[in-house]
Amino acid sequence: MSYWQGLIHRYGPSLNIDGVDRPVSLHEGNTPLIPAPKLAEAICPGAEIFLKYEGLNPTGSFKDRGMTTAITQAQAQGAKAVVCASTGNTAASAAAYAARAGMKCLVIIPDGKIALGKLAGAIAYGATVVAIDGSFDDALNLVRDLESRIPIAVVNSVNPARLEGQKTAAWEVEDQLGRVPDWLSLPVGNAGNISAYWLGFIERGGARPRLLGTQAAGAAPLVLGHPVEKPETKATAIRIGKPARGDQALAAIRESNGILLAASDEEIFDAYRLVARLEGVFCEPSSAAGIAGLKKTYADHPDEFKGKQVVCVLTGNGLKDPDSVFEQETHLIRIPNDIEALVEVAK
Repeated sequence: MSYWQGLIHRYGPSLNIDGVDRPVSLHEGNTPLIPAPKLAEAICPGAEIFLKYEGLNPTGSFKDRGMTTAITQAQAQGAKAVVCASTGNTAASAAAYAARAGMKCLVIIPDGKIALGKLAGAIAYGATVVAIDGSFDDALNLVRDLESRIPIAVVNSVNPARLEGQKTAAWEVEDQLGRVPDWLSLPVGNAGNISAYWLGFIERGGARPRLLGTQAAGAAPLVLGHPVEKPETKATAIRIGKPARGDQALAAIRESNGILLAASDEEIFDAYRLVARLEGVFCEPSSAAGIAGLKKTYADHPDEFKGKQVVCVLTGNGLKDPDSVFEQETHLIRIPNDIEALVEVAK
């Protein structure tokens, strides 16, 4: 019987990491590419949109792709403990894969700036979670300093092994679609994911998509051209003021003849609601930044998308941040235990 066994089992010979013979895996990857015709009609008429739903990875986000390779390499190199700075998804993923490998995991988060669904995962998997009075960028600085003082492996996207796993998403998109899409649209926070996709397409050696990267307006250092000391956005996963892979992401945008822009929180949350209601796909708010960016870019340059195939990467599952639903919506209708009252509601 043949079944999916994870990225390293599938792509090991093409990954530049140690330890491929003993992978640390939760059978990540192989996420669906979902056609989204109603979304296309609503925001990008004339284009064909597909959703690469990374929220169906084991811990609910795309981070699992890079974590299987980062933890596998750390294990192969003899590490007993790992550390990461996180706005949430990296924390949960690092904790899960460290648990799988029997390693200790230390997670540094900005206090009060992380969705509870993500924090719950990190705690459940057994990580030691430390909240600091500072930003993600402050947390990452601490992590790098810690690595220089004690034997511990950093598993943030500054670790090249992370991109080795994340680039496999580009290969999956091409294989599932049967070709390279004309456009690839995705959120940009720490900029590791957009860099990894571009690396994957380059290594395939064939056609390459144009990249459309979207940052949150309150945390858009790459759009502004300088770091943002105090990034602010309700799209918590991309609330980063100094992206670790910023230069690499900007190079990818240039090389692909792509577009980098910022979307407001209102635009991001509108897209977040739209994709759920039109296509039945529930992503976390930050994931919808790529859809918001596509809608905004189409309004200014519709001819760039007519007759084109566009893949929007949804980086995380909506259940990662359920509080956002209740903050945004009127969510309950209360009635007596009475059939007539129910009939009135149901009409």
